[in-house]
Amino acid sequence: MLTQLQVPHLSAWIEADLPNLQGFARHLERDLDAVTSGLSQPWNFGVVEGHVSRIVTLERQMFG
Repeated sequence: MLTQLQVPHLSAWIEADLPNLQGFARHLERDLDAVTSGLSQPWNFGVVEGHVSRIVTLERQMFG
């Protein structure tokens, strides 16, 4: 669903009886508009997050 950006399957997945993912599914329901938008848009913040992770790693190394 995530790699194919299949928004129509989202509500069925959230309502499915998945005991290990119930808490995660409840959090998705809290901000369903943002999740739907994230699945329906062709762009992402992967490159930006990579740079942020690199900077955080460098800061941790500098300050011990």
